[in-house]
Amino acid sequence: MKLHWVLLTALLSASSTSVAAEDWTGAYAGFSFGYTDADGPAGAGGHDTGFAPHIGYDYDFGDFVLGGEFEYDRLNLDLGAGEGSLDSVSRLKLRGGYDFGPALGYVVVGAARADTSGDSDTAAVYGIGVAYPIGDKFVISGEALRQNFDNVTRSNGDLDTNTFNLRTTFRF
Repeated sequence: MKLHWVLLTALLSASSTSVAAEDWTGAYAGFSFGYTDADGPAGAGGHDTGFAPHIGYDYDFGDFVLGGEFEYDRLNLDLGAGEGSLDSVSRLKLRGGYDFGPALGYVVVGAARADTSGDSDTAAVYGIGVAYPIGDKFVISGEALRQNFDNVTRSNGDLDTNTFNLRTTFRF
């Protein structure tokens, strides 16, 4: 039997035995590994993997969960075409989601700050995510985020970024 079928079977078995709602209230901290794709002016852009520590707090209102989070994504993304590099993205996010029992599906809105070798800019960040608890204190999750920065490259061009993160979190 192939490994992906074993993992899928184990995940479905675990989710079918545990349908009780999770209590998401409390502080948390963790890190993520991700992939960022950037598109800039005149063919500039690129992609890079990043590492991002995060810290936040959620409050569980029953079926609905609301929280806030700060994340710092360290990158080394060469934009090419003489446009410089994307060095980091900091995000202050508001998360709101629905408790599906063993998992939390959520949307993200907030502000992101890009630091490049050209300039810096603050833009909106938005996206979606899903979180799944492993035991009482650990959570694994995934997020897809979008940011559109203005005038951050060396030629004062725009930079549109998509970030996909796999995250692990410790809840206090």
